[in-house]
Amino acid sequence: MESAKITQLLNAHATGNQQALGELIPLIYDEMRLLAKKRLRNERSDHTLNTTALVHEAYLKLMNFNRINYQNRRHFFAITARVMRNVLVDYAVKQKAQKRGGEKSPITLDDNKDASLETDVLNILSVHQALERLEDIDERQMRVVECRFFGGLSIEETAKALGVSEPTVNRDWNMARAWLNRELADVKIKS
Repeated sequence: MESAKITQLLNAHATGNQQALGELIPLIYDEMRLLAKKRLRNERSDHTLNTTALVHEAYLKLMNFNRINYQNRRHFFAITARVMRNVLVDYAVKQKAQKRGGEKSPITLDDNKDASLETDVLNILSVHQALERLEDIDERQMRVVECRFFGGLSIEETAKALGVSEPTVNRDWNMARAWLNRELADVKIKS
């Protein structure tokens, strides 16, 4: 029943009903928090952007979208993962302007960390820039990385969000991860 209500509200929002998103958020707030928590779980302990702040920032950005035709709940969460990515990148840009110096650490995309990285804000920027290059080569691979890395989604959740099979997500994830690791191999970021 709740799933039908969510679909109804997504459709209403797509037709321009801004109040629909306001009604939708309480229904999916816990799922948005889980998505944000997955993304932030391996951040530094002194990271000032917490789960609640990330959810609220994403919500504010979603409120500004007009007439997005969400295909379904999974599509909404794929867009939400992208919005969270943008929030983290915006945050990283602001932090970069304020922060200089420190130890250097390599960037890696390690599947053993369940698609999460122990990153600082500058690592997020480097990955973001690499993803922009990957998007020019293979947009679906970039979307897979976006869902897995920035959205913290599992292979199964990513497949559902993108409307492709799990083997396709596995293949894209492995290829994109190899490409990104090669792109980022020589990158050392100040933390």
